[in-house]
Amino acid sequence: MNTKKPTSYALLGLPVHALSETETVEQLWLATRERRQLILTTPNLNFAVACRKDRAFRQTVLASDLVVADGMPLVWVARLLGIPIPERVAGSSVFESIRTTPPPDNGPRMRVFFFGGQPGVAQQAHERVNAGSPGMESVGFLDPGFGSVEQMGSQVIIDTINSADPDFLVVALGAAKGQAWIEQNRHRLHARVISHLGAVVNFSAGSVQRSPLWMQRLGLEWLWRIKEEPQLWRRYRADGLALLGMLLNELLPLWLSRKTRRQRSSRACATEVQVKRNRRELVLKLAGDVTASVRPRLDRCIEKVLDAQTPLRVDLGAVSLLDEATLASLMCLLGARQARNFPMTFSGASTALKRQLHRHGSAYLLDAAPVLAPASGQA
Repeated sequence: MNTKKPTSYALLGLPVHALSETETVEQLWLATRERRQLILTTPNLNFAVACRKDRAFRQTVLASDLVVADGMPLVWVARLLGIPIPERVAGSSVFESIRTTPPPDNGPRMRVFFFGGQPGVAQQAHERVNAGSPGMESVGFLDPGFGSVEQMGSQVIIDTINSADPDFLVVALGAAKGQAWIEQNRHRLHARVISHLGAVVNFSAGSVQRSPLWMQRLGLEWLWRIKEEPQLWRRYRADGLALLGMLLNELLPLWLSRKTRRQRSSRACATEVQVKRNRRELVLKLAGDVTASVRPRLDRCIEKVLDAQTPLRVDLGAVSLLDEATLASLMCLLGARQARNFPMTFSGASTALKRQLHRHGSAYLLDAAPVLAPASGQA
């Protein structure tokens, strides 16, 4: 199995790991074998759009351990910008690959638990998985009904899931509620892999048919989804219009600025990445062009401050450039510290740098609050 730590890049304001479907499956098996918790998030265009409007929802993505691009629009944007996202990694495809393929090294099958979905659907998924799945067995299901995130996190529910001892907990509560539920309860759950994969429950139960493979490869799965679930057309229309706005206001200006930067002659640029401490706070001081070439240094500094309860300030006052690689590192740092309720802020960004962050969909970094509790909406 591939044990190398995956690399992430800032894409539409989110940190996305540059992994193939096969590599993602390997990461999930690795976490299962090591009995190490891994929160998997699979953002599509709808996720990216929703994260622009909902800080708590965005925080659940930033705090995830593994984030892969489940949507061809994200892959197309990555290709436009030269970001090395190799392919679309649909959560449904990852699940199906594990289910239908014998475990690596002839080990035990992955144990899955279905939580949520429409009434009766999780039970159908449970039964169909156990009817014949070389790589997976279902150890339980639970339909929590309607209620708040807090109600669905009762001790009885958590104990029911933990007593089944699943390797893979599949959550299906609706994206915003499901992500909030995972973030609120992740430290109480014993499952190794936890992910909100609402469509997986429907596909596994057979209540909704997935699109043909050729439509998936061409990025036309949304048309099939509308056929299967007609009410989705309004969401896809809104997401398409939002993507058009991003393209005109952010992505094309970003593409042009990158092209101009590549064409201009190289210049000497003093780069600084270091951690300083004063009486009130830790300061992660950055300067110059902070790009992928200095990411190893940046990640070492991040390791020093990740678990420090002392307030952390990232000083951007002397930064001329943050690329997708270093931006992703800062996003993940913010997500991890906010998940721990450790204070973190950014300061000193120049007008030019603020413009860069806006084009990356990352201007929210400058508005980072010390702590951020997840929302608890109704079903």
